[in-house]
Parts: sequence; C-alpha cells; structure tokens
Amino acid sequence: MTEFTVWAPEAARVRLRLPGMADHDMRAGPDGWWRFEVPDAGPGTDYAFLLDDDERALPDPRSAWQPAGVHGPSRLYDHTAFRWTDQDWTGRQLPGSVLYELHVGTFTPEGTFDAAIGRLDHLVDLGVDMIELLPVNAFNGEYNWGYDGVCWYAPHQPYGGPDGLKRLVDAAHAKGLGVILDVVYNHFGPSGAYAPMFAPYLTEQSNTWGRTVNLDGPHSDGVRRYIVDSVLMWLRDYHVDGLRLDAVHAMPDSRATHFLEQVATEVEALSTHLGRPLSLIAESDLNDPKLITPREAGGFGLHAQWNDDAHHALHTLLTGERQGYYGDFGSLECLTDVLTGAFFHAGTWSSFRNRSHGRPVDRQRTPGHRFVAYLQNHDQVGNRATGDRISASLSPALLRVGAVLLMTAPFTPMLFMGEEWAASTPWQFFTSHPEPELATAVATGRRREFAAHGWPPGDVPDPQDPQTFLRSRLDWAELDKPEHREMYEFHRRLIALRKSRPDLSDPRLDRVEVRHGDRFLLMRRGEHLVVANLAGKAQRINLPGVVRTVLLATGTGVTVMRDGIELPAETAAIVAL
Repeated sequence: MTEFTVWAPEAARVRLRLPGMADHDMRAGPDGWWRFEVPDAGPGTDYAFLLDDDERALPDPRSAWQPAGVHGPSRLYDHTAFRWTDQDWTGRQLPGSVLYELHVGTFTPEGTFDAAIGRLDHLVDLGVDMIELLPVNAFNGEYNWGYDGVCWYAPHQPYGGPDGLKRLVDAAHAKGLGVILDVVYNHFGPSGAYAPMFAPYLTEQSNTWGRTVNLDGPHSDGVRRYIVDSVLMWLRDYHVDGLRLDAVHAMPDSRATHFLEQVATEVEALSTHLGRPLSLIAESDLNDPKLITPREAGGFGLHAQWNDDAHHALHTLLTGERQGYYGDFGSLECLTDVLTGAFFHAGTWSSFRNRSHGRPVDRQRTPGHRFVAYLQNHDQVGNRATGDRISASLSPALLRVGAVLLMTAPFTPMLFMGEEWAASTPWQFFTSHPEPELATAVATGRRREFAAHGWPPGDVPDPQDPQTFLRSRLDWAELDKPEHREMYEFHRRLIALRKSRPDLSDPRLDRVEVRHGDRFLLMRRGEHLVVANLAGKAQRINLPGVVRTVLLATGTGVTVMRDGIELPAETAAIVAL
C-alpha cells in the first residue's frame, strides 16, 4: 500500500497518474494536502500529478527520484532498501577539519558518484577530513554547476541517482571522510521548476537568479516545511554530515523566528537523535556574525560561514588584482585585520557597494573555525571570464606561500579540487540547457556580465559549448609530472603539520598576533611563528624569540639567526620557538 501525497493548497482539483491506469482524483484535506492510496504501487512505480483541468503531467515537488529527467515522471524510491555499511560512523565535526570542495561532474572523466569513489584514497592521503560536493540535486540537462536545480529532493540521475549518492557517502565514511553537500534553496532553476505550479513557493520579488522563495508570506509555513524537510532528508536518509546553504542573503524573511534559526533548531534535534555532529555552513555576503552566533546568545545558530574577505585579502595580496569587489583589498594591513578579526568589512566603508558594510566579530567569544577560508573555490575560479585558477598567474613559490597562510590561519581551511597539485585545467562556467532560447539567453548574459568588468566578449567561453565542460575536467595525469607532484606533496606535508601542532589550528582569534612590514608578514600562533616574505628579493625579518626548529619552509635557502630569520624571495617558513 502506498499513499501518494502532494501539497497544493490553492488547487481545486488534483489527479494522480499511474502507468496503464485511469487518472485518480485525489482527496483534499483542510491543510492543503491531497492524498490517494494505491494498494499495489511500490518502489519503482512511475507517477505524476495533474492540477485542476490542465492535462500536463507534472513531477512530484518532493520526488526522490527523477530517472527520466526533471520533465519526466517521478518514481517511487524506498530509502530503507539501501544497505549501508557505516553503522559505526560517529561523524566528523567541522572544528579542526580541512575541507575539499569538488564538483562530481568534473572531478573525474566519468563524472559520476561511483567514479568519485575511486579517488577517495587520494583525498585520504592528502589529509583532508571532509569533502564538500557542489549541488547534486536534479537539474535540466546533463551537466552544469548544479545551482540550477529544480528537484530539491532528488539526486541528479546522470551522476548516479539516489543509490549512487548513497554509495559515495558510504564509501567516504568507510575511509574516515565526512561529506558536506551544497544545497540551493534561494531560487529554482530556469527549466523544469514545476513546484511553483503546485503552491506559492515563490514571491513577486527577485534576486540575482530569479524570483525569491516565499519564507514569510501567505502559505509560507508550507514552503518552510518543504525546505526544512529537504534539509533533514539529506542529513538523515543520505547520511551526509553537513550542508552548505547557498546565498542565504538572497532569502529574505521578516518573520519573528528567522528561517535559518528554524533550520538550525531542527538540525540540532536530528543530530541529537542520530548521535553524530551535523554541520550547517552558510554562504552569505552580509558579513554579519549573527548567522554563526549560538541561538542562546541571540544568533541563528549556524556552525560556520564562508568567508570571502579571507579569500579577497589573500588573492589580492598575492596577485595584485584590484578590479571590482577586490578594490578595497590587497594590503598587508587588510590581511592583518582578517587574520585577527575574520572580516575586513566590519562596519567599514565598502567602495564596491558605495556604503558601509558588515559588523565586527567578537574576537574573544567567536572561534575562528566558524569561518571557512580558501584561496580558491568554485565561485572565485569559475566566475572569472576564462575560469583560470590562481596557479595560472602565480609562481609556484607564491602558491606555496598562499597555502601556508591559509593552512595556519585560525579558520577552517578549504581546498578546491585540483588545487593541491596546482592543476592547470581551468574551471569554467558550463551549462547544457536543451532549450535553444534558454541556451542563447545564458550565453548572452554571460558575455554582457563580463563586458561590464572589462573582458572582451570573445574571451568568454560559450557555456553551452561541450568543450567548455570538457576543459573543466581535472587531468589526473598531471600528478605524474614532477612539478605537480611536488606541489601535491607540499600540501600533504603542510596539512600534516597543521594537524600535528595544536597552535596551528587554534581557533581563538584574540590569540593571533600579526605584524607586517615591507612585503613581509609575521603571524604568531602560540609557540609557533609563520613568517612570509612576499617580496621579489630576500629579506631579513626580526623575530620575537629564539627559533628552536624550522618545521617547514616553502623553498631552500632559509637562514635562522639568533634574533631573526632570512627568507629568500617569495618564501614562507613555519618555525617553533
């Protein structure tokens, strides 16, 4: 016996369509839910709904499986049928972890969950603790970044569908790796978004990507329930260890209990029941520590947020770029503010926004591990006109200096796939929209966007060109080349050192001491010093103590003296006092 249900509070009639049968009129309840029981329908049964007198067969907004794509029928899926082997998995907490962001479709040549399993040993050897998957919920077409998802409960079928995702998570847990999943609840993609036909999931307002989600208007209780149930499903039924909530600043909510607080409350309850930590990470451009302040202290209670200020401070200092939102960054003073206070814009003037921006972080009460920091991520690489990585413009020496500053900062560090070996492959913006009009609109909009930033239209790859996607796949053969293998081994040693020395992962912001001079920076981490020379010449730097051991140097020729250290050009060292 299967009871089919769907929420359609404003529909006058809802019908259920099953293969080889006449359509069934469903029964309406006072809560806006429609129901119908079918005695012999079980897992594997295809089904669809018809609204009012419209003869279009629509997939279930809560569909767990879309084997024929987002425009096809839904298929019943039994979450209890999968045979998990991770019964002894006790979870992985975010504090102290090193994250690794990857896109399933370009991480391997095959672009599937099962193919990614074959590369997990590489990540274990590297020393990362948790993999962060770019969105995997179903979208129209075969491949794109994943941020155009329309089925918020169904893993993308070309990646391997529901069972494929479960096999990846199960295999990761067997190797000691946690899994974080990137989820997008701030908009629906432009093709295959049938859920808003069933209920008022969207408002008349819009954000960068489309109409905003209805979190505080009429029927918003049901909309919030729709999202929260999706959140709980990924954590409970797919055993993932955390979620990265995309662009929460694009989810306006005027209700007394903010939606993010509701999510945090229900996830905490689920974590208590499951007996393992579950992490919620926000992407937000608000620079508001309220998101990661515990609920007991009046915050929303999320566990971490991405920190673009840390990226901008490092990127601009290393590359010299200052265009667009990089304009206020690039100085050693800026990086000092970030290393000691997390945000650079903390109630200060933002020339890009032409207003003041952000709020200061309480350095004594807010641990640095609540900020995810990175030299690269999918946005900061893929939203460049040609998708070029930082390794395309920096010397290997400066890449190592940047890695040292990232891994010894008081934050939760994250690598972007291939960064550990300075991958030469770009990561470009790619789509595979089947609709010609939509494909043209996306390509035109992309060129127009970058023209405003000074890139010639001819330099912007066509997102719909299959070669744009193929160019973005990692080339694992690069690991056999000496220069890439050396960079990989360097990251491996650096991560191992971070984990072996408590000072280097200490999240207490008020214990980080930084001073800087002419293109050099000195950061004290307890009884350890991180010294970086970014200049194109050797420099002698005075130290606040006597060096006992040089634990790691990014290059040769480091000389230790009684009261200082001499670093060659573009070199960093980690020393113990």
